[in-house]
Amino acid sequence: MKKLHVDYVRSIIFGFEDSLVSTTGVIAGVSTGTHDPKVILLAASVTIVVEALSMGAGQFLSERSVHQMEKTHTDNLVLGGGLMFGSYAIAGIIPLLPVILFSFPVSVFVSIALAFLSLFILGYVKGKIVRVRPLRSGIEILAIGGIATLLGVFAGYFFRTS
Repeated sequence: MKKLHVDYVRSIIFGFEDSLVSTTGVIAGVSTGTHDPKVILLAASVTIVVEALSMGAGQFLSERSVHQMEKTHTDNLVLGGGLMFGSYAIAGIIPLLPVILFSFPVSVFVSIALAFLSLFILGYVKGKIVRVRPLRSGIEILAIGGIATLLGVFAGYFFRTS
């Protein structure tokens, strides 16, 4: 079995974690600021689409700069950008689904719970892949992502419209 290139692992983990945190932060923050499920769905959907494209393009462009500086890099730039885009888009669906399937405000709590569970699982799997303590890795990613999500809630509360 061929070993997965380190840059691809970074793209997948970064895209997945960033999407869970950003999308959940937007859902939690916007739902704190407004109680309109359509606005919450709109904000989360726009976040996923725009950020997935931005992250994929950013991955491609930043890696291209590295390739131009250091001629020894062997990763495929398009694949790396595609993995970043795909992992961001897929992970964004996790906190978005409860907004679609459940009524407000239950949807927000389910969204946050699924995102937190997914952050822990991501960290646990990352720990297995890189051969560090999986439980500690899971808790680390969950804690960092959880803090970012809570900041989204505080921002939503501070700037609420109703």
